[in-house]
Amino acid sequence: MSDTPQPTPVSFSEFEPLSTAAWQERIRRDLKGADLASLEWHTPEGFTVQPFYHREALAPLGQPTPQLPTSADQPWLNVPSYRVPAADSGHDAIDRATQALTAGADGAHFMLADARLFDVEYLHQKLPLPTTYISYSVQTAGLGLVQRLLATGADTLRGFLQQDPLTSRTPNLASQLGELRHVLRLTRAMPNFRGLSLNIDCFGNSGATATQQLGFALSTAATYLSELPNTELTTADVAAAMQVHVAINPNFFVELTKLRALRRVWATLLHAYQLPVATAVPVFASTATWSQTTLDPHTNLLRATTETMAAVLGGADAVSIRPFDSIYEAPNDFSARIARNISIILREETGLGRVADPAAGSYYLETLTDELARGAWALFQRLEAAGGLPAATSVVVQELHEAAQTQFRRIATGEQMVVGTNRFQNAHEQFSFNPKRLLRSRDFDTTRATYPSEVLRLATAMHFQRREKKIKRAAVVLLGPHTNQHILESFVQTLPLEERPELAAAHPVGTLSVLFSSPEQAILMYATPEQYNAFARAINRADPEDPSFAAPTLVSADLATLQEAVQFFGFQEFTVNGYTTEEVLARLQGK
Repeated sequence: MSDTPQPTPVSFSEFEPLSTAAWQERIRRDLKGADLASLEWHTPEGFTVQPFYHREALAPLGQPTPQLPTSADQPWLNVPSYRVPAADSGHDAIDRATQALTAGADGAHFMLADARLFDVEYLHQKLPLPTTYISYSVQTAGLGLVQRLLATGADTLRGFLQQDPLTSRTPNLASQLGELRHVLRLTRAMPNFRGLSLNIDCFGNSGATATQQLGFALSTAATYLSELPNTELTTADVAAAMQVHVAINPNFFVELTKLRALRRVWATLLHAYQLPVATAVPVFASTATWSQTTLDPHTNLLRATTETMAAVLGGADAVSIRPFDSIYEAPNDFSARIARNISIILREETGLGRVADPAAGSYYLETLTDELARGAWALFQRLEAAGGLPAATSVVVQELHEAAQTQFRRIATGEQMVVGTNRFQNAHEQFSFNPKRLLRSRDFDTTRATYPSEVLRLATAMHFQRREKKIKRAAVVLLGPHTNQHILESFVQTLPLEERPELAAAHPVGTLSVLFSSPEQAILMYATPEQYNAFARAINRADPEDPSFAAPTLVSADLATLQEAVQFFGFQEFTVNGYTTEEVLARLQGK
């Protein structure tokens, strides 16, 4: 007879069952006349989250699609990512990955600027290719990389290749698809290697809603399932080679259910192609760059932990956690170790990997999963009606733009809270980096949700530092599109209610915001992209016909030269209801 105790059914028969209507009536009494709708939460996806959910909420959902198990019967993999710049053999990144594998990492993800220069022999020497989980993200030359990996003598590979010409919008799509077919044929017999990872994290890191990310993923997958098969490669071969790489943002329940909804709609997509659904699509989740900030950067640790929990509870197979200071610091052991340890602590000390689909049965999460899946499928159908990808790329770009602008606006008005950036700011924060050097860096990520807030703070800090040091040269800092509108909305929030003016457009649509910083004063201005590019070329003495010139974020010169240039190229001053730029910046800095 087994000593294992038998489970006892949980019953609360002594309590009388209550309906949704009964609970709502009780809440109305407790609210003492306040509208029940005041407790609802309206998500960026367009869903309305109720203050509570009852068993009755599951009835309209019908019989939900069972959540398939993840592709591996084991806890998620802890896989740090390593950038390998152009003209770099990758030795430093490989060495760091080798050390990390002895300190809690389960694999390595290399993001290669130039796959042709990556030293695969050195990689194989340090990390045996057949047994080590190694993934590669490339823009081009993925076929050559796989061929060189196999030429090391490895008879199989473990990990994945991410070369996704649809989401990357790389030119010569037909040639890129030909390379992908060859990659899939070479790796078809490798059960632990996925030759076609969909780069869906680029959408999450550009401000897309959860619904949009899923809809774009379906449209991307459908194009590959339709275009890649030929006489040597079946639709089933293509489906078996795919995995999805997603970015996870801090909206915990939405991100958790996003992964559950992904598996649900993926199964529906395969069914549409008359393919069997034996296992769930593998998911590689990265904590988002979109949600990271340079202001009070240790708050990035809180975001990364929340994002990782959402990823693993949603069923991610592998998670890559970005170091909290990766926006402004070179790779370093301290922040890399903390990033690895987040996953280790969640796995070893909280036991999150010991429960399969812990969200199953939750009235709220089942409802949210269903709403996300339905919204994603509706968007997918709309994209397919527009011709699918790449024909519908303009629709995707427009959707992304609108979603990102909505988030910028929500952050500017305080509707979306970002701790350390628009709420609980540290007015006396001392940056551990040089704001001027960071603004000059071409590697500084200017696409993130908090960038409009950050660039203003960084430019302001640089201006005050220059004034204190009595630096004679002047500087023009490109704040970006719509940033003056962000400044206006943020500034109005600092005014007493009776002094808040009606908000109007900060400056003409399509223009760029800039800050002119001189030893005497700072002036907010705006210019068209053409005006700013011509201005930057003139100050940097760049060839007007050089197509490779990229206008820098920060341009400096002597005061007289810059004053003459901004006037010559038609820059216009931006004013805020009679307040000077100095007054606006000081108030926004909390001074």
